[in-house]
Amino acid sequence: MPRRNRPPRPERPEPEGGSGGWFGLEDRESGADGEWVVRPVSGAAATKVYRCPGCDHEIAVGVPHVVAWRADGVGTVEDRRHWHRACWNNRGHRRIGRRPGR
Repeated sequence: MPRRNRPPRPERPEPEGGSGGWFGLEDRESGADGEWVVRPVSGAAATKVYRCPGCDHEIAVGVPHVVAWRADGVGTVEDRRHWHRACWNNRGHRRIGRRPGR
Protein backbone atom coordinates (compact mmCIF):
# COMPACT_ATOMS: atom_id res chain seq x y z
CA MET A 1 0.00 0.00 0.00
CA PRO A 2 1.46 3.41 -0.92
CA ARG A 3 2.24 5.93 1.78
CA ARG A 4 -0.20 8.78 2.24
CA ASN A 5 0.95 12.28 1.51
CA ARG A 6 0.31 14.36 4.56
CA PRO A 7 0.03 18.13 4.55
CA PRO A 8 3.00 19.91 6.14
CA ARG A 9 2.79 20.65 9.84
CA PRO A 10 1.73 24.16 10.72
CA GLU A 11 4.58 26.32 11.99
CA ARG A 12 4.86 26.71 15.74
CA PRO A 13 4.22 30.16 17.12
CA GLU A 14 7.37 31.88 18.35
CA PRO A 15 7.75 31.82 22.15
CA GLU A 16 6.79 34.91 24.08
CA GLY A 17 9.66 37.36 24.14
CA GLY A 18 10.72 36.54 20.60
CA SER A 19 13.79 34.52 21.60
CA GLY A 20 13.00 31.79 19.10
CA GLY A 21 14.14 29.23 21.64
CA TRP A 22 16.11 26.11 20.98
CA PHE A 23 13.45 23.91 19.40
CA GLY A 24 10.99 25.77 21.64
CA LEU A 25 12.30 24.03 24.76
CA GLU A 26 13.67 27.07 26.55
CA ASP A 27 11.61 28.44 29.39
CA ARG A 28 11.84 31.65 31.37
CA GLU A 29 11.81 31.46 35.15
CA SER A 30 12.00 34.23 37.67
CA GLY A 31 12.96 34.13 41.30
CA ALA A 32 14.55 36.20 44.03
CA ASP A 33 17.83 35.92 42.10
CA GLY A 34 16.41 37.42 38.90
CA GLU A 35 15.05 36.31 35.54
CA TRP A 36 16.57 33.18 33.95
CA VAL A 37 16.35 31.22 30.72
CA VAL A 38 16.30 27.50 31.47
CA ARG A 39 16.83 24.70 28.97
CA PRO A 40 16.33 21.03 29.87
CA VAL A 41 19.02 18.57 28.76
CA SER A 42 17.91 14.96 28.28
CA GLY A 43 20.04 12.06 29.43
CA ALA A 44 20.75 11.13 25.81
CA ALA A 45 22.00 14.65 25.08
CA ALA A 46 24.18 14.81 28.21
CA THR A 47 27.49 13.73 26.68
CA LYS A 48 29.93 15.61 28.95
CA VAL A 49 30.61 15.81 32.67
CA TYR A 50 29.69 19.13 34.32
CA ARG A 51 29.93 20.43 37.88
CA CYS A 52 26.65 21.63 39.40
CA PRO A 53 27.02 25.04 41.07
CA GLY A 54 24.23 24.17 43.51
CA CYS A 55 25.78 21.14 45.19
CA ASP A 56 29.33 21.19 43.77
CA HIS A 57 28.96 17.56 42.63
CA GLU A 58 29.52 16.28 39.12
CA ILE A 59 26.67 15.79 36.67
CA ALA A 60 27.69 12.53 35.04
CA VAL A 61 27.32 11.62 31.38
CA GLY A 62 23.77 10.45 30.68
CA VAL A 63 22.15 12.29 33.61
CA PRO A 64 19.29 14.62 32.67
CA HIS A 65 19.76 18.17 33.97
CA VAL A 66 19.12 21.83 33.08
CA VAL A 67 21.22 24.64 31.67
CA ALA A 68 20.44 28.13 32.98
CA TRP A 69 21.63 31.64 32.16
CA ARG A 70 20.46 35.18 32.88
CA ALA A 71 17.58 36.35 30.72
CA ASP A 72 18.71 39.98 30.65
CA GLY A 73 21.10 39.23 27.80
CA VAL A 74 24.16 40.18 29.84
CA GLY A 75 26.87 37.57 29.64
CA THR A 76 28.11 35.03 27.16
CA VAL A 77 27.95 31.31 26.49
CA GLU A 78 30.56 30.86 29.24
CA ASP A 79 27.99 32.20 31.73
CA ARG A 80 25.67 29.25 31.17
CA ARG A 81 25.62 26.80 34.06
CA HIS A 82 24.58 23.16 34.14
CA TRP A 83 22.50 22.27 37.21
CA HIS A 84 20.88 19.12 38.58
CA ARG A 85 17.13 19.71 38.28
CA ALA A 86 16.65 19.40 42.07
CA CYS A 87 19.51 21.82 42.77
CA TRP A 88 18.03 24.35 40.35
CA ASN A 89 14.59 24.07 41.92
CA ASN A 90 16.05 24.53 45.43
CA ARG A 91 18.61 27.23 44.61
CA GLY A 92 16.81 29.78 46.78
CA HIS A 93 17.15 27.56 49.85
CA ARG A 94 20.86 26.80 49.76
CA ARG A 95 24.08 28.66 49.43
CA ILE A 96 25.60 28.52 45.94
CA GLY A 97 29.26 27.76 45.52
CA ARG A 98 31.89 25.63 47.12
CA ARG A 99 31.58 24.72 50.76
CA PRO A 100 34.22 26.00 53.17
CA GLY A 101 37.02 23.57 53.76
CA ARG A 102 36.76 21.92 50.36
